[in-house]
Amino acid sequence: MVRVSNASITFLNIVTLLLSLVAIGASIWVGVHQGSVCHNVLQRPLLISGLFLLVVSLFGLIGSCCKVSFFLWIYLAVMFLLILGLVCFTVFAIIVTNKGVGKAISSRGYKEYRLDDYSHWLQKYVVNDKNWNTIKICMIDAQVCQRLGGSGHETAQDFFKESLSPAESGCCKPPTYCGFEYQNATFWTEPKSGPEVPDSDCKTWSNNQTVLCYDCKSCKAGVLANIKNDWRELAIINTAILVFIIIIYSIGCCALRSNRSDRSIRQKNYV
Repeated sequence: MVRVSNASITFLNIVTLLLSLVAIGASIWVGVHQGSVCHNVLQRPLLISGLFLLVVSLFGLIGSCCKVSFFLWIYLAVMFLLILGLVCFTVFAIIVTNKGVGKAISSRGYKEYRLDDYSHWLQKYVVNDKNWNTIKICMIDAQVCQRLGGSGHETAQDFFKESLSPAESGCCKPPTYCGFEYQNATFWTEPKSGPEVPDSDCKTWSNNQTVLCYDCKSCKAGVLANIKNDWRELAIINTAILVFIIIIYSIGCCALRSNRSDRSIRQKNYV
């Protein structure tokens, strides 16, 4: 068991060391090639994650291979903090994404989303003015609405039967309550009498294909709906990762005990 625990920790840390080098290499590649704003956003998280994994892996390797208990103590302390952080984030993600559901529209295959239906935290920290410009640029860059504009719907009824993603529903067309007339998927005309509802989204809509409803509250709500779904899936993945890390932590504790046991035996033999 002693040798198995040390060998297991060594193997796992070699894997994480390689992953850290990949992450650091990817961040350097993104920085050198200077891609779009969306790609550049990934550079710092990749670099920080890579450096973190690199340092933790080195502590684990030195502690298990060289049987240095001090480094194993640090390794286990970091792992414990990581476990605690994952638990807190998973619970937090479930809480902040508990609110918000799409509203079904009569004779429509898609749902529409309202910003006020989502948690105040998501509104304040995710789709605030500072972050929204970057998110909007990324969506335009990714041509989120291009699929709709080039799908060649023949009639309005064909389009109304479409199953749109939350982002497509909120960003690529005006809200249904505005009463705009369908021309094609991303081109709608305002009634001569004006929008049916004096809502800011109805005034924000533009047929300019780089503007559309990207600055609408409905678009922000659609993005939050996507984030809600992603975070719920992430919470499930985090649970699986958490179980895996707890297993690694347990093996690390065994390796630490074996190091201390070996040290005691050596001291007795020396005496």
